[in-house]
Amino acid sequence: MECLDTIADYGLRSIGIGERLLPRSDFTLCQQITLIGSGLLWNIYFGVLALASGFFLAIALAVGKAAKSPLIRKPCVWFIFVFRGSPLFIQFFLAYEAFVLLPKEGIEIFGITTETRWLTRAWAGALMVLFLNTSAYTAEIFYGALRSVPKGDLEAADAYGLSGWTRFRKIVWPTMMRLAWPSYTNEAIFLFHATTLVFFSSFPAWQQKGDALYYANYFADKTFNPFVPYPIVAIYFILLTLVVIGVFNLMNRYLNRHLPGQAKRIRYRPQVIR
Repeated sequence: MECLDTIADYGLRSIGIGERLLPRSDFTLCQQITLIGSGLLWNIYFGVLALASGFFLAIALAVGKAAKSPLIRKPCVWFIFVFRGSPLFIQFFLAYEAFVLLPKEGIEIFGITTETRWLTRAWAGALMVLFLNTSAYTAEIFYGALRSVPKGDLEAADAYGLSGWTRFRKIVWPTMMRLAWPSYTNEAIFLFHATTLVFFSSFPAWQQKGDALYYANYFADKTFNPFVPYPIVAIYFILLTLVVIGVFNLMNRYLNRHLPGQAKRIRYRPQVIR
């Protein structure tokens, strides 16, 4: 019953629901599991929103990089190069410093004052950095898949008189997704792992509403024993990775539904060096 009370008190604390103060002494294993799991909600928030929004920007960047016009191609190429070429932690730092320099009273656009203070908070500023970062990596994956679309498919589309948006939507895009999906799955997994860097970034945790690593670090500092909270974080992320693999495997089967027996299960291959 005591553990159930702990879950009721701290299960949603990271989003402002439950006890306001953190436990100060006599930490139990249930408290650590519950609070770290509560913080994981923020990691899921960062990962899901950055992945969902970055997917569409990545498609636009990949198509732009393959465009013939240098006015379209060059900005896409440099965007991908900059965000893939610089460390994610540095991107967090530079973004926070840039957001801090914005006027506190907001920016006036067409006579309307736009609030800027929310950009210095992790839920918005860190999310924006993750969104731009994963868009660049995913765009490179999609670009490679776009260049690998079989010429026979394109010639068949031409033979049927398909061109422009219809050709892209019916022929190019589905094939590009099927080719890119296994690699995109690895990018999605890495993105969820990369959300732990928000803790080390300059974006502060408002009112102690931090992510999983925030609470793990809190318990490690208080108990002087990092061998309990940090493995709990690792276990949570292993379970989260299994969920991501399962969801993406279902999407992979859907993309290859027209190929009986060809939809292979996606296997997670960790990237030692990104």
